Amino acid sequence: MFMPKEAKFFDLFDKQAENLVNAAEFYKKLVEEAAFTPENVRAMHEREHYGDELTHTIINTLNETFITPFDREDIMALANHMDDIVDGIYMITNRFCLYKITKPTEASKKLGGVIAQSTKALQKALAALRNKKMMKETLLQCVEINRLENEADVIRDEAISELFEKEKDPIMIIKQKELYEEAENVADYCEHTANVVESILVKNN
Repeated sequence: MFMPKEAKFFDLFDKQAENLVNAAEFYKKLVEEAAFTPENVRAMHEREHYGDELTHTIINTLNETFITPFDREDIMALANHMDDIVDGIYMITNRFCLYKITKPTEASKKLGGVIAQSTKALQKALAALRNKKMMKETLLQCVEINRLENEADVIRDEAISELFEKEKDPIMIIKQKELYEEAENVADYCEHTANVVESILVKNN
């Protein structure tokens, strides 16, 4: 087990992960219910702002702490990558509202599901990271995040192919293509975060 005095970092990462899951579940609900209202965009922005606050707290804690549970560079990378995830979720939410998409496609709904699953797997991986005895569980979750990112790639590619084949409105093609690509980017951010977690395990075991 890591030293108790270092637990504050894990507590902050747990809060960051909880916020990610909350944002991803909210986004999944919005895309399934076509509820991208200005009010819901503001509600998502609150989650994004809270994520920023947690990232700043982690950085401040890092500056004030002599002994850290793992490399300072990895703590910074983990905090920043997790911040990228919630930033990405907020950006897509805002785009849906700005573009006035009243009927999200099935592909967008599937990508929303993948994002939600990825953040949950990341939350489990980070929780297991506290304890070296749970390394296998952490690695399993990282593998699952990688699988989900590959799934997001396939959904995006198939969706864009269908978009060019069936959609006649060039403006709608631009809008939907961007939404698909940005949703897949969020899955990428989850994978980048998982890669940092795996790197931490390699260095500390």
